[in-house]
Amino acid sequence: MVGHACVDRAPLDAILTRHPAREPSLIAILQDVQRAYHYLPCEVLGGVAEALHVPLARVFSVATFYRAFAHTPQGKTILRVCTGTACHIRGAGQVLDEFARQLRIRPGETTADLGFTLQTVNCVGACALAPVVLVGAHYHGHAKASRVANLLNGGEGR
Repeated sequence: MVGHACVDRAPLDAILTRHPAREPSLIAILQDVQRAYHYLPCEVLGGVAEALHVPLARVFSVATFYRAFAHTPQGKTILRVCTGTACHIRGAGQVLDEFARQLRIRPGETTADLGFTLQTVNCVGACALAPVVLVGAHYHGHAKASRVANLLNGGEGR
């Protein structure tokens, strides 16, 4: 595609060999693409449409419908700070502000080195542990701003 950087197609080719080349495989393929590339590159979505013999518009429709799919490069580690009611009341804002300060990004942004993406989420279903931070797939309860550096450096149970 014009105006897009070249994307390595090898991960996509490997993903496509693991799924039937039919439209019902679309969501599973997009999930695997997101894991492999850390987002859904446009060039890859075109390859998915071609492999499944579905219109590109259909692939984009599914890819943009679900919030879990990212359309810009994401960091290797996704940081999710719960800002639901219990977490908010117990100081999630200060934790979020400290992540933003240390990483020099705002929520919804990714560091220039693609190391981290900072996100807010409405609820992670662990209110008893509020405030809660997810570092990748790892939950960290009773989060405090003073522990952010440790979380960024792989501490606290990672």
